[in-house]
Amino acid sequence: MMLDLAMKIGILTRNPQAWCNLQLKQAMVKLGVTPVCFSFKDVMGTIGLGAGVTLNGKPIEGELSAVIVRPIGSGSLEQIILRVDLLKAMEYLGVKVVNRGEAIEKAVDKYYSLLLLDRSGIPVPATIATESYGEALKGYKMLGKDTVLKPIFGSRGVGVARVEVDDVAVRIFRLLSSQRSVIYLQSYIPHGFSDIRAFVIGDRVVAAARRVSSYWKTNVAQGAWTKPVKLTPELEETAIKSASVLGCEVAGVDIMISRDGFFVNEVNSQPDWRGLQSTTSINIAEEIIRYVLSELRG
Repeated sequence: MMLDLAMKIGILTRNPQAWCNLQLKQAMVKLGVTPVCFSFKDVMGTIGLGAGVTLNGKPIEGELSAVIVRPIGSGSLEQIILRVDLLKAMEYLGVKVVNRGEAIEKAVDKYYSLLLLDRSGIPVPATIATESYGEALKGYKMLGKDTVLKPIFGSRGVGVARVEVDDVAVRIFRLLSSQRSVIYLQSYIPHGFSDIRAFVIGDRVVAAARRVSSYWKTNVAQGAWTKPVKLTPELEETAIKSASVLGCEVAGVDIMISRDGFFVNEVNSQPDWRGLQSTTSINIAEEIIRYVLSELRG
């Protein structure tokens, strides 16, 4: 298949020099595609003025064939809503966006994403979410008092804490409630200080690794290390289905295995793969670009 050397694919990122972005740029150059790094600050949405979305003042559909969204970034509620809206607007204009705005919107909301997974028959940890201090205490007891407190939006294990002492639960829940915060609590799953990250592209798992830690948090950003792992057909099917339920074409699916079976803990719609890459000979960045090109060419 001949490649269009004039094709440009955007990398929407705050940091063009981040490791994953450098890998994507190298893969594009190798496959004859021009990479274009930009941020949301370079983009403007317009209505009734001709161009729906501009990139540095030019209609984006004339500048890029596709956009790969790297971490959408922290921001105010207004900023996050606008960023997702701009991704949706790009899609309306015919720009291929990976992942789509709607998929990111679902995946970054931990409660809603687990709700969708659960309704699709995928095993997830028992979870409660509330604004109420009193209801949080009830939920804490329902979950067996060995629980994990998480921000409803967040990644890399930041802000995640284990709560298993009544006095601590009372203090934390009361504080969060007084600050108008959401209390998002899950049953702790004994998982041997390890979990599995399955990297899904399209309708297949291209790579997987076991993340091992010296304590219960298994995020690579929190110090965990990775080991090769071969998924069972059931785990592979679950990872693919989990990504599909949320509409993610590229996803990191985190699976915990315990004595009671396996549980999908999270689906990351903007996954990092640096740790995973060290466990496989497959070039993950190239697989992402090949997938985007295949989608563009139908």
